[in-house]
Amino acid sequence: MTQHKFADKDVEAVFASYPNGMRDRLLTLRTLIFETAQQTDGVGALEETLKWGQPSYLTVQSKSGSTIRIDQAKVGEGRYAAYFHCQSGLVPLFQEHYGEELCFEGKRAIVFDPDKPLPEEAVRHCIALALTHHLRKKAKKKIRA
Repeated sequence: MTQHKFADKDVEAVFASYPNGMRDRLLTLRTLIFETAQQTDGVGALEETLKWGQPSYLTVQSKSGSTIRIDQAKVGEGRYAAYFHCQSGLVPLFQEHYGEELCFEGKRAIVFDPDKPLPEEAVRHCIALALTHHLRKKAKKKIRA
């Protein structure tokens, strides 16, 4: 995995503030987001910023997808999470595909256990679905028209 440089000093400061183990896990998730964006048609460059104090990834250039935020999970010692807009329907979609493999928090997050390996293939697919969410919605509207 390739480490991406920080363009936003505030985001870099948030990562620096995490305890070492948590920082490493979140940096791995961050790298997966950037790599998946690069490998997914129609996504384009990501903007990395803070939303609600959490590192957030937006498809500002292409407007292809829904924002992904990452942070320590509120529940569970050492757990961390990828957060999605709760009304997007993304987390229920992820549950359809990976209900047995991933752990979820309601309709808003995938929660990861620090004692288990990150299921990269499933997480990459979920990230790609989030980063192309608006493209799929537009395609559905065209089909109906």
